[in-house]
Amino acid sequence: MSELPNSNKSLFQNWLSVIGAILAIVFFSVIFILIVLEFFSKEINPYTQSITYVGLPVFLIFSLFLIFFGAWRERSARQKRGYARRFPQIDFNNPAHQRWALIGIGFFTVFLIFSMFGTYKAYQFSESVTFCGKTCHQVMNPEFTAYHKSPHARVACVECHVGPGPDHYLKSKINGAHQIYSAMFNKYSRPIPAPVKNLRPAQETCEHCHWPEKFFGAIEQDHRYFLSDESNTPWQTRMLMYVGGGEKEEGIHWHVNIENKVYYVATDDQRQNIPWVKVVHQDGTEEYYIDKESKFTAEKPPQGEIRKMDCIDCHNRPSHIYEAPARSVNQAMGDGKIDTQLPYMKREAVKALAGQYESHEEAALKIRSKLEEFYEKKYPEIFRNQRAGLNKSIESIIEIYQTNFFPGMKVSWKAYPDNIGHTVSAGCFRCHDGKHESPEGKIISNDCKSCHGIIAQGQFGAMEGDVNGLEFKHPDGDQDSWKEMSCTDCHTGGPS
Repeated sequence: MSELPNSNKSLFQNWLSVIGAILAIVFFSVIFILIVLEFFSKEINPYTQSITYVGLPVFLIFSLFLIFFGAWRERSARQKRGYARRFPQIDFNNPAHQRWALIGIGFFTVFLIFSMFGTYKAYQFSESVTFCGKTCHQVMNPEFTAYHKSPHARVACVECHVGPGPDHYLKSKINGAHQIYSAMFNKYSRPIPAPVKNLRPAQETCEHCHWPEKFFGAIEQDHRYFLSDESNTPWQTRMLMYVGGGEKEEGIHWHVNIENKVYYVATDDQRQNIPWVKVVHQDGTEEYYIDKESKFTAEKPPQGEIRKMDCIDCHNRPSHIYEAPARSVNQAMGDGKIDTQLPYMKREAVKALAGQYESHEEAALKIRSKLEEFYEKKYPEIFRNQRAGLNKSIESIIEIYQTNFFPGMKVSWKAYPDNIGHTVSAGCFRCHDGKHESPEGKIISNDCKSCHGIIAQGQFGAMEGDVNGLEFKHPDGDQDSWKEMSCTDCHTGGPS
């Protein structure tokens, strides 16, 4: 087969490849300038980084594709037209050609270096807290806000949500592509479902910092409450939480003791309804506990995953905590952010926070209006003479709303049950409700003293105490009816 005239000419001698090369130079130059600007900038802008390390590289890669696609088309075109277009010849014996060749090699080398740097920065940025929380601002704003006031505010999102290695990274980016699509076309859920089924095991996350063998003994907790009466009566409860664990079969962390295996089946997506429990002891013996009000048996569990219990089954809101109004107001009053001398402030603050608002802006206006109207009508003298304390309290209440409520995403404490404790959500009482019974008649205990002991309780300055433990006293004086009820029957987190 005879060669085509000028067939030794470069396949890149075509308009498409030339346009691709020009575009590649332009996009590369823009990326380079943005990187330099970022280097000298004092603040990190997530949107600029998205353009620099995610958006523009896509166009740069497309430009490079045009160069090679043009070469492929040129090859096909030569077969049809029977000749190759003229292209300047390179002669390394020519000093000018040598100079241009060196320039081209230098440019290509710099291009490769910055491409590698840009790729690394794109990876690094996509793993950052800023990318997770601010790129899709409206969607992830609740999680981002709650994260920054959580105990894990210095732990990067990917430490829990994405595992190490290329396989986890690839999975996260595939899932991220779907999330970008959902955000762009308004296909995301409101609120965002808690990723309980996709979270990595606690052994791969929590236990990097929290050493299971050191879970033992008791931890003192000090809880401050304010009643919803006119004087916001203060009440304090100090208790010892029997953490237990380690190598001993005792305390709360008995559930995740390495010698025990606790399995359960939940009948809902948030794992709040647990009618079936199995315990496998160290000697291999098994015990089954079935909700007496359910139709299930040891041999016939509910349909669904038989899950081995670990840390996140109780610590299910370690970084994205949305406080209930009653709890957040108690904390703010105890910290002095809300004036406890204002009559009925606890009651009115909780009512104002639990109201229905369309946005943070509307909430700020209406919360202020409700509280000012209440004190102006009911306590006009206080409204006139204690405006500073009232204004400070209102500002604190508005801040509580803005960090715990997100109307656009339908996020509040109601959307995400917190399984630590049992006052606002069922928590411990999902299993420890006195209704889970084994075929032999053994019942999962609902005795409060199994997990904690009260060492002091009462009004501030008049507390009674006993290191051996006290019988719980309900702050409102009801000492009988609560014993036959679940805490969540009354304590909903909102107005009582």
